[in-house]
Amino acid sequence: MQDQISRHPVPKLSEMPEDIRTRLEAVQEKAGFIPNIFLALAHRPDEFRAFFAYHDALMERPGNLTIAEREMIVVTTSAANECQYCVIAHGAILRIRAKDPLIADQVAVNYRKASITPRQRAMLDFAMKVSQRAQEVEAEDYAVLHEHGFSDDDIWDIGAISSFFGLSNRLVNMASIPPNREFYAMAR
Repeated sequence: MQDQISRHPVPKLSEMPEDIRTRLEAVQEKAGFIPNIFLALAHRPDEFRAFFAYHDALMERPGNLTIAEREMIVVTTSAANECQYCVIAHGAILRIRAKDPLIADQVAVNYRKASITPRQRAMLDFAMKVSQRAQEVEAEDYAVLHEHGFSDDDIWDIGAISSFFGLSNRLVNMASIPPNREFYAMAR
């Protein structure tokens, strides 16, 4: 596993703007380490703030999607986008939030064979379509999700999470940001 956090400059914690440094210190206190994505994005403070503002708005938003289902979307679409960082990091978060040591590996490898509900399967089918073929989304896709009890707001959340992490997957792969070692053993 590589030691370099990014192909781009990574500022020292002491050199970061106070708001970013404070956020990273809070994450470190809670998790015991600072995820590499936080460190890598800190070299562009305005983008760091925008990225995490949108991340938090999507992933912490109250609604009918559980926090585990939101993470399922991330792991599934990130696997399709070949983003090792997001599969490993969000897989750890999914295991914690779902209280299931198997789910992350299952949805990362093949969500169609995972131990998930038909509702979650429909959610992931849609997330994958947005991730891989958004131009093909049509009214029928919404109808299928409505049959599973998803509202239009829920459908927006599914699509927005898939889309946001498409951006994240591409940034992480471009910058060659490795997952922190700590993520691999979490909630196993």
